[in-house]
Amino acid sequence: MLFPYPQDTESQMQEFYNRLPEKNRRLYAGVEASKLDRGGVSYIGRLFSCSRTTILRGIHELGEADILESRNREIGGGRLSVLEKQPDINPVFLQLLKEHTAGDPMDETVKWTNLSCSEIADLLATKGFKVSRNIIRKLLKKHGYVKRKALKKSRQAHISIAMLNLSVLPN
Repeated sequence: MLFPYPQDTESQMQEFYNRLPEKNRRLYAGVEASKLDRGGVSYIGRLFSCSRTTILRGIHELGEADILESRNREIGGGRLSVLEKQPDINPVFLQLLKEHTAGDPMDETVKWTNLSCSEIADLLATKGFKVSRNIIRKLLKKHGYVKRKALKKSRQAHISIAMLNLSVLPN
């Protein structure tokens, strides 16, 4: 996973991004994604919680001549989020994840699911909710789910355990 900025810089970028109007948000996301190599668009999308198409549109708009035009969408304009439009998605979402939820026995606030975002979206579609993976990520975050990371053992640890086992064997 790509982490080009320190955590404090990321939080400053998010605060600045949230203060911008819509068009400037697209442009700023496009500028930041353009600075980064492979994976930059996805990283900025996760950082700012916006879609890849928004960022790609911002990158495209950076090359246009009429970029300084000050027309912005009016407040309240645009489509409502699925989370606002369909508030009854939350109990259905939690019911679907009930059988697929696990957690840390030492910390009850840490929980995760073994389903991928696309699998959750497919299950919600069977219940009548057509949502994207971005909406699934927002729902997971809203309900306190974290991404589970598998811990990889180093090769050195395997070698030292094997050597320890050999030294315990009787001659």
